[in-house]
Amino acid sequence: MNIISAEIQEYAESFTSDENEILRELRRKTDLERNDKQMLSGFYQGRLLAMFSRMIVPRRILEIGTFMGYSALCLAEGLTTDGKIITLDINEETNRIAKEFWAKTKYQGKIESLLGNAGEIISNLDETFDLVFIDADKPAYASYYDAVFPKLRVGGVIIADNVLRGGKVLEVETSDDEDTVALHKFNRKVQSDERVSNVLLAVRDGLMVVRKEKD
Repeated sequence: MNIISAEIQEYAESFTSDENEILRELRRKTDLERNDKQMLSGFYQGRLLAMFSRMIVPRRILEIGTFMGYSALCLAEGLTTDGKIITLDINEETNRIAKEFWAKTKYQGKIESLLGNAGEIISNLDETFDLVFIDADKPAYASYYDAVFPKLRVGGVIIADNVLRGGKVLEVETSDDEDTVALHKFNRKVQSDERVSNVLLAVRDGLMVVRKEKD
């Protein structure tokens, strides 16, 4: 499902500030070499993540799901001078590529990459986060949300990707797709959480933006 027309998307991108050359190079490499290239945040969503980060000016960011390291670089754009992004993944191959590209930027020393089970890593992190980006295994979204919430400051923001599942959430009642069902349950969970305010943005594959209002 195309949420908006290709023509409108192209128009919107033409009036969006450009990405830097390293991001452009990483995106080209992903497009040319990866069968799973759709997992990359991409230009438009990347610029939106960078804008959110610049608006929040976070000191600590947690990213769950590194992939090629593109979104980490976008999120890093808004970090404070003493800021850091911790990004979690399980794939050593893509993590190696991500580190190669991070090393070409001024953000190399601000990005800490941890490989392993995200749930276990989160529980052991002694940090208070200003911004959390969730873009990993979809059935675990709800558990990631619960795990990071106590570590998110009041006023902090959680952004969850792919929450529209290509429009498949509209067919959830008849769907046997595990990811679709999990994402719909996650959306309902957030909507019913009285501790937050939230908006589901119909951007790309859907972004749930959640602001923590109270503990």
